[in-house]
Amino acid sequence: MGCSPSDSSSNVIVSSKTSASDKANKAESLKLNAGSFIQQHKTNIYKHYNFDQRLGHGSYGIVRSALSKLNSVKRAIKSIKKSVLSSSPSSKTKLLDEVEVLKNLDHPNIVKLFEVYDDDDYYHLVTEFVQGGELLDYVMKRKYLSESDAKCFMKQILSGVAYCHSNNIVHRDLKLNNILLDKDSPDALIKIIDFGTSKIFKPKSKMTEKYGTPLYVAPEVLNGSYTEKCDIWSCGVIMYIILSGKAPFTGPNENFILLNIVKGRISYDGPEWNTVSDLAKDLLRKMLIRNPDVRISASQALEHAWFHKDACHNSISEEVQKNIWKNLSSFQAEYKLQHIVLTFIASNFLSKEEAQKSIEFFKSVDKNNDGKLSREELLEAYKAKLGPKEAEIEVDKILKKADINSSGFIDYTEFLAASIKPEELISDKYLEIAFKAFDTDSSGKINAQELREVLGNGHHCKDKMWIKLITEADINGDGEIDYNEFKEVMMRVGSPKTCK
Repeated sequence: MGCSPSDSSSNVIVSSKTSASDKANKAESLKLNAGSFIQQHKTNIYKHYNFDQRLGHGSYGIVRSALSKLNSVKRAIKSIKKSVLSSSPSSKTKLLDEVEVLKNLDHPNIVKLFEVYDDDDYYHLVTEFVQGGELLDYVMKRKYLSESDAKCFMKQILSGVAYCHSNNIVHRDLKLNNILLDKDSPDALIKIIDFGTSKIFKPKSKMTEKYGTPLYVAPEVLNGSYTEKCDIWSCGVIMYIILSGKAPFTGPNENFILLNIVKGRISYDGPEWNTVSDLAKDLLRKMLIRNPDVRISASQALEHAWFHKDACHNSISEEVQKNIWKNLSSFQAEYKLQHIVLTFIASNFLSKEEAQKSIEFFKSVDKNNDGKLSREELLEAYKAKLGPKEAEIEVDKILKKADINSSGFIDYTEFLAASIKPEELISDKYLEIAFKAFDTDSSGKINAQELREVLGNGHHCKDKMWIKLITEADINGDGEIDYNEFKEVMMRVGSPKTCK
């Protein structure tokens, strides 16, 4: 086989009449994001997962850890009883809302949804497994946190909340139990979980449903008229507890606690507050103000002087930063299918260790903590390395190559796909797993219908769109892709004219 993708032979990936870039441009109407890869199955989940220990339970069902039979990756699986949902239409609505919300979230501090299974008795939500435990347990073991540790946790929590609010999503049950750590350490990566009461809201509109946990619920929620600012109140309660080891509102029973919340009287007296800075107390007062109209927003909270006085834990070396910049600049997916597979692997299979440095780098560049990188943020970072003109050229090139959903920003998963060395993403291990995921009927080949099944959720592309994607790697022209063809096109990432 010839070495150039423009070879005129019938066995090459793209003929001389249609270049790879032309095909990519024609496929631009297929705009994918991390949520596009969330698969919904009607099959029995036990065929795909070996269940392990129980992580939690409630009236709806249970949460368990499980190992994937496909790749041995550990997941957390929330199983909801259909019998409970059938007797409560509102519960089923909440479940559907949770799935829809999680499909729209792509942020390093928010738990990731991978799959949804629908069997005779349960709905199963397959999410990432976070092994460090709850922030509640972390605080209880220490009674309270140092201000520097509290600052790093709160910055991550507020970053996730700011991202949710910028996407018109309100959580409505933020609490220490719903914040997980990836390790038992002050430099842990946190994940916000349990979006069962979350909602996609309309800006400037009021919500009326009374959701939340008594200790953390905002007073306006109890009054039945509130906005996304209810999450900020909950964040304030979390910050109050981790700094002092005590709750801001107490009482002999739940009714007394709720009454004290409505009154909104908060004390910063006591020896536990003697060592807490005035800046921290100032931020707390702005988050725990009763009037939501003047309460600080998540993005405003992240701009507070408390977060800028001392830097949080940052272990990114100059060498690591240099390598990530190099990977971003040299990222090249000549074919749309290549880009899709790279994003699929980055979205679903990267371990925390493999992604850690890219996550830290992403958050250091994301100055406004909105969970995506704008042209301005990339320019600011690049100008420290290059001149203004060179930075503009480089950033525009990166946006053109890495922005797979054409949003004008580099989203979190897009960044992972572009910032990690291609050879790490296209290892035999990941390519085999990705191929099997696309080969839904286990025939040993991928066809256009299977691509539609995996990627078509929410996309109303015509059949010819999926056929074009297949054509990019269909070397023998049989209308399907076998593993050798799949591997061949993926090995061209970054060097499309090089034979493997």
